[in-house]
Amino acid sequence: MRRSLYRPREWLWRCFVVLGVLFFLLIVGIGGVVVANYKHFGNLFKVVSLINSRYLGPVNTTVLVDGAVRGLVESLGDPYSVYLDPETFSKILQEQIKGTIDGLGILVGVKDGYLAVVRSYPSTPAGRAGIVEGDVIVKIGDRVTSKMDLETAVGLIRGPVGTKVKLTIARKGVFQEKEMELTREQITVPTVEGYVLPETKIGYIMLAQFTERTPGEVSKVLEQLKRQGMLGLILDLRDNPGGELHAAVKVAENFVPRGPVVYIDYRLGKDETYSVDGRNLNLPLVILVNRTTASAAEILAGAIKDRQAGILVGEKTFGKGIVQELFVLDHGAGLKLTTARYLTPSKHDIHKRGIVPDVVVAQGSRLEGKDLQRQKAIEILGKILKEAA
Repeated sequence: MRRSLYRPREWLWRCFVVLGVLFFLLIVGIGGVVVANYKHFGNLFKVVSLINSRYLGPVNTTVLVDGAVRGLVESLGDPYSVYLDPETFSKILQEQIKGTIDGLGILVGVKDGYLAVVRSYPSTPAGRAGIVEGDVIVKIGDRVTSKMDLETAVGLIRGPVGTKVKLTIARKGVFQEKEMELTREQITVPTVEGYVLPETKIGYIMLAQFTERTPGEVSKVLEQLKRQGMLGLILDLRDNPGGELHAAVKVAENFVPRGPVVYIDYRLGKDETYSVDGRNLNLPLVILVNRTTASAAEILAGAIKDRQAGILVGEKTFGKGIVQELFVLDHGAGLKLTTARYLTPSKHDIHKRGIVPDVVVAQGSRLEGKDLQRQKAIEILGKILKEAA
């Protein structure tokens, strides 16, 4: 005779939880779809019942429900739609929007299936440890990163100021694996850097990402460059993973003529158009893009190209043409959900296609000082300025 190890009241409460999940599914389902899949709903109830009555170890109801919700989102097959537990929600998205984080001072992304360093900032724990752009992060602590989603990786890298984290780094052609222990600090992520290139009248602005602070920082840098006699501008969007949509539109105000910047196309609900008033620079402009120029950065690049406000130089962009909204859930959790796609001013859908630059230039190793794309941008602007003189 088998003994049941769960308590009746707890089991009853869990049944109500599962029924609540089923009720939710019935609400969001559409007519015949729900009827056709009633057996699957029954399977869900049966699996929960079997876990509670037959599983060897104790069952944490919170973990069970979180797993069910996470599974719902993951079943969409959309890497950009993510269920965020309370800790991840508070540490990653809110910090990303505000531009201040507790971490190591690196920007990471996925390149060729590996978790890689997209940018390493000087005077940060990562910068002082010698971590550079292109380094592959093999492990975070004891966890292998090869199949890890980006949000989880960022959550593991970040943490309270003063705490330590171990990274195992690989560098192509230099070393296979190297473990280093770093202490987290509060990092103010610089989103804008700018200066006039030596012996020229060409301004250079690098945009690392888009946060709430970025539009104000861009305006400030532009004013400084204009006071220094800037006659043309290079806007560097390479390795920019995107960020806040509204920030990208506000930045576009400086470069795009009066009219649309981006169209937001929803499956349900009214579509939206984001436009600018045309208070732009009216200076020769070259935009640098590459394979990791993504999302909000592609919105800006696509608007400049379609509205013929500048010349795009570099490589085809990443191709993330979908929009995520952030929804606050109970108990501090969150849901980042893809709700729309965006279209460029010429109504191009660039998702999984990217934006092809006007002038295609493969990149040399910037670590060796061979920035072929920026050299081409300087050449183009120099010719334009010479012809205008």
